Amino acid sequence: MKKDHFLNSFEANKVSAISGRYFPYAVLENFLKTLPNKFTLKPIGKSVLNRNIYTVEIGKGPTRILLWSQMHGNESTTTKAILDLIRFLEDSDDDYVKRLLSRCRLRIIPVLNPDGAEAYTRYNARQIDLNRDALAETQPEIKVLKNEARDFRPDFCFNLHDQRSIFGVGNTDRPATLSFLSPAFNENRDINRSRKVAMQLIAGINDELQKYIPGQIGRYDDKFNPNCIGDYFQAQNIPTLLVEAGHYPKDYQREVTRKYVFLGLCRALDLLSTQNWTAFTPSGYFKIHQNKKSFYDIIIRDVVWENNKVDMALHYEECLINKEVKFIPKIKKIQSRLPFFGHRIIDANHEKLEKISPKSIKIGEVVENIVINGKIIPIL
Repeated sequence: MKKDHFLNSFEANKVSAISGRYFPYAVLENFLKTLPNKFTLKPIGKSVLNRNIYTVEIGKGPTRILLWSQMHGNESTTTKAILDLIRFLEDSDDDYVKRLLSRCRLRIIPVLNPDGAEAYTRYNARQIDLNRDALAETQPEIKVLKNEARDFRPDFCFNLHDQRSIFGVGNTDRPATLSFLSPAFNENRDINRSRKVAMQLIAGINDELQKYIPGQIGRYDDKFNPNCIGDYFQAQNIPTLLVEAGHYPKDYQREVTRKYVFLGLCRALDLLSTQNWTAFTPSGYFKIHQNKKSFYDIIIRDVVWENNKVDMALHYEECLINKEVKFIPKIKKIQSRLPFFGHRIIDANHEKLEKISPKSIKIGEVVENIVINGKIIPIL
């Protein structure tokens, strides 16, 4: 395959009409209803608020791959990448696409939690975290997913999520733009066949992505939770990969991260269609540095406040306002020399914090701008 084939395919097939962190569910439905006949679009169940949940199916090969996105409604990056992938799979003349669809059969749930997606919230309409409902199976959306798995009998599963901007790669100053996990299937975090296969696949994906975002791939925490859907499927002996889309510098809309999710999915499907994942080992998986909570969105370094020299750390709170996600900076920590990295660093250079807007300086307060040494520094 030619170098950068997947990168060029992304640029050619990006669904630019769907972008940013939020898009109404009707926009996604409209896109799905325009798909050509080579795809099978099917409503497979209803959400709590009676919205349709859909699958998109394509391919005639023996290897069955189930992918689902937006189990958490405010985690839309992988959904965008899934739509870009679907658009790419329309290309009947592409050799990669032809090989993939002759050897694999893909069943994709673009949005598992449409009520949460519409409201831009992690939870479903009953305020339940679907990724903690795998065993109890109390929610219709989880019942839909498990029914699809029983019907489709997948050989591989891809569980697609977003992670917060707080995560970095190990002890480095690199953000975790993408993180992967081969979920545990028991408390001891043993390695059975399905978990080993998922590790091999992730090692192969990492091998490719390091060419584009070196040092920005993390390994997600593998603490076992039987209520999580990835742990559940792994325990059913189905190789399952968790994919977490994270932060890329200055990319809060996650349009750059979207590209790397697309590249990672293309690489994974290529490895599955060629069986080349067998060339990789679990050791390659464990060489990936583990995620670490090492970032704040903004750190104001070495500012004098109340006669003390401190660092002030702020995080953005994502709020859906008038159908648009706004990033509201709030103070999260004030202490001397915070041992964290910042996606944005403001060096106060030991000058006094003269003014803050709004006036209050305390944990949880919104910060619109600050004045240091007579200079107004916008934050919002």
